[in-house]
Amino acid sequence: MTATIRAIPRNTVSDAAAEAIHIEDLHKTFGTLHVLKGVSLSARDGDVVAVIGSSGSGKSTLLRCINCLESPTSGVIRVNGEEIRLKPDGNGSTVPADRKQIERIRSRLGMVFQSFNLWNHLTLIENVIEVPVSVLGVKRERATAEAEKLLARVGLLEKRDIYPAFLSGGQQQRGAIARALAVQPRVMLFDEPTSALDPELVGEVLAVIAGLAREGRTMILVTHEMKFAREVATHVVFLHEGRLEEEGSPDALFSSPKSERLQQFIRRVG
Repeated sequence: MTATIRAIPRNTVSDAAAEAIHIEDLHKTFGTLHVLKGVSLSARDGDVVAVIGSSGSGKSTLLRCINCLESPTSGVIRVNGEEIRLKPDGNGSTVPADRKQIERIRSRLGMVFQSFNLWNHLTLIENVIEVPVSVLGVKRERATAEAEKLLARVGLLEKRDIYPAFLSGGQQQRGAIARALAVQPRVMLFDEPTSALDPELVGEVLAVIAGLAREGRTMILVTHEMKFAREVATHVVFLHEGRLEEEGSPDALFSSPKSERLQQFIRRVG
């Protein structure tokens, strides 16, 4: 078993802020491939934790474990103080022990993926209200009113009745952010939200995320945008080959990296 390395992010408001996410000694294997090797970190209310690292370092798998899209092989995940209950699957890994708990946990998390994942058969506003109405039981009129506010917030109110196929990549991703916000999540999870965008569209999505950070929204952000991570994050963690290689404040991590692997990574990505 690999030794655990713990990352405790700095909170810009108060160290006494409630812990929104707690991960302890997280391992994840796919067959013989050991993707996460004892990762531990936590995020308190108001933290923006940027997760950086090379492709294949385990960043996306970490987010998928938090959102219960993957079950860890071992380790502890707590969301809003509630530990996700797992049971052995008979093959050396785990599965959720309580499906209703998983649904409740997911209702506290908003996730934005690399490839937008909007439902193509629904208009933009229908995408935003679908989960509140169908899953959370919110009245359609109320959900629609809230969706309009969210679409205005991301600059897309005039596109409310447009289908995703007729939106640019940047517009689709901003719509995906509005959809994630519609469940009023405790924490937002972003999995490289600009990686599928043309360069000229990246800025409009980053501007929306930066606005959420200024509001004090708790976020865990997997990103390859180093300048953005340095400006927006309260804490940065560097994953390398499934291990938490180094962590710290953005200024410390990018200005004076201690790990040789992190130094190489920063030189490579600029």
